[in-house]
Amino acid sequence: MAKKTIALIAHDNMKPRIIEWCKENREILAHHFLCGTGTTARLVAENTGLEVKAYKSGPLGGDQQIGSRIADGKIDIVIFFSDPLTAQPHDPDVKALLRIAQVYDIPIANNRSTANYIIHSDLFIPEE
Repeated sequence: MAKKTIALIAHDNMKPRIIEWCKENREILAHHFLCGTGTTARLVAENTGLEVKAYKSGPLGGDQQIGSRIADGKIDIVIFFSDPLTAQPHDPDVKALLRIAQVYDIPIANNRSTANYIIHSDLFIPEE
């Protein structure tokens, strides 16, 4: 299976959900390169044993760092558990990240259901 680079991001209220999702999908995720914004990357790594490269915290430029990696062709998938019910002080950065993922045709999941569809899709696993 070809390794993909998967960015993991979660707003504060959604961090427990992305950790739980990563635990549930640990065997799949362990075969790929994982990265994420600061606290999310650290918490996922600590709670799952997965290796996750950490960028800066989202509000401190982490969303922009991941957007830059997308533009450079170095991220294949974004799993971003966003909180639709809480205002985010760095909302322009989040919108820019979502926009760049769309521009570069990168699959992006904003919730558990979509994340599951992506990593369990026949398109996710290359034919041998």
